[in-house]
Parts: sequence; C-alpha cells; structure tokens
Amino acid sequence: MTSPQLTDLTIRPLRAGDLVHCADLSDDRGWPREEHKWGLLLTAGTGYGIDAPDGQGLAAACVITSYGTSATAPDLAAIGMVLVAARYARQGLGRRLMTHVCDDVLKGVPLTLHATPYGQPLYEELGFATTGRAEMLRGVLPPDAVQEDGARVRPATAEDLPRILNLDAEVFGTDRTHMITRLPAFADHLLVAEDTRGRLTGYAAAWPNMETHVVGPLIAEDTATARALVGAIAARSDRPLRTDVDVRHHELISWLKDHGMESIAFNAVMTRSLPGLPGDWTRRWAPLTVAAG
Repeated sequence: MTSPQLTDLTIRPLRAGDLVHCADLSDDRGWPREEHKWGLLLTAGTGYGIDAPDGQGLAAACVITSYGTSATAPDLAAIGMVLVAARYARQGLGRRLMTHVCDDVLKGVPLTLHATPYGQPLYEELGFATTGRAEMLRGVLPPDAVQEDGARVRPATAEDLPRILNLDAEVFGTDRTHMITRLPAFADHLLVAEDTRGRLTGYAAAWPNMETHVVGPLIAEDTATARALVGAIAARSDRPLRTDVDVRHHELISWLKDHGMESIAFNAVMTRSLPGLPGDWTRRWAPLTVAAG
C-alpha cells in the first residue's frame, strides 16, 4: 500500500543548486551522473523534484523542456530524466510527480518523452502512446568513416547560427532557440553541412557526456549528409560516440554498425495529445538528448 507521507510530500521547482542532487539521484539508480547534461536541462528547461524525507538529497525528479515562441502556451513540451531514488521506488512518487507535471504544470500542452521499457507502462496509464522508436548506438568510428559524399562539412561559426535556427525550426516543427543557442558553449563540436552552392543542408553537435561524445542534434537532408556529419565528428573526437537514431533511418543505422558502433538500447518515443512529433522526421536523425525530445 502506498505510504501516505510520501505521496503528500511537496513538489517544488528545482534550482541550479540542485544539480549535484540530481546527479546523485542518477547515480543512485545506476545511471551515469551526467552533470553536464543536467546543467543544460536545468537552465534551458524547468526541473521539478521532491525532497527526500530523510534529508538525503532528492527522492524524485524530472525535467520539462518547452518549445515554441510563447512562454505561457508552448507548442510542445518534452519530459525527461524521470527518476525516483531506489529507497523510495514503487511507492507512488514517480506517478505523483508525472501526474503533477502532465495535468497541472503542462495541462493542455502536447507532450513527448522517450521511455525505457521499465517506465513505459506508467506513461501508457497516464495517456501517452508509442509513436516511434529510437535505437541507442555506441562505439568508435574509424578514420575512413569520413564520407562527405558531395556535402561540405565544416565547423559552425557565429554567422551560421541564424541559418541553423531557421533550419532547426523547420525540421523540428517548432522554435527551440533557447536550446540551440546554447550549443556553441555546451558542445565540443558544432558542424554544418553545405552543398556546392553554400546552401545549409544539415548540422550536428557532439557534446561531452562522461567518457563519450553524444552526437545530437543531427539534422540532415539525406543519409549521405547525415553520414558526412557523423564521420566528420568522429574524425574530430577523441572519445567513443553515442547517439540515439530514429529507427526509420535504417540506412544510417546499418552504416554506423558496419563501421564499429553497437546497439545498446531501444527507447519508445511517446506522445500525449498529438499523433506524433511535429516537423519533418525524414531530416531529423537524432535528438540533442532523449531527455529533451
């Protein structure tokens, strides 16, 4: 039976000072600490948490990242990093936190999240439906993986940012300026792809996460451009790469596996109050992070 004192605990917005507690919560559940990612999510988004009644950090937490030009009526909100401390698991905290976020904080807003098999049943009970899948891959691409195939790939400059924002909004289906403008400082590598006329055909970032570089966002007009961007990142990186690719992009996934990357997990892409993610999935290959949609 659910403990009344736990389900009555106050849910509060998280602050920048909660970053270490969030990382501790990840560590408690056997996830990487990912402090760099938590820092981005807590500044570009809004975290919510429940303080542990024993005074030891957080009992539960999650992060919301809202998109669109309206601060009060987002076009879309992504929910991520939903965690409950192991000592409070299966006592109703995860459900209470998610119910508060979905039905109070984000009432009426279209929602999305990436679900592990463990969390998927709860999200289904809360009205989310599976509308896609993403495959997580990890590994080291060899130098000969660099294939520009007609696309010119180079490091992004400040002058490229308006073009990146325009392309991203077109492909993602809504504005996420507050997230993309943080990429130059957040990522170790931010690359653009252009055709022979100088038209922007894609962009990609690679950001440090523990011992890996996570490739995302990855936006590209076709498979060849996506390969060129990932290959160029691999040539610049001194770490294994990790990325989460929409399973419909089977040609890219096959190419990554043929060049040394391995499948390590699948996540369900789930939505509520909309039939699927907006935008153009054919040019959206990998998210910045599954925690932010």
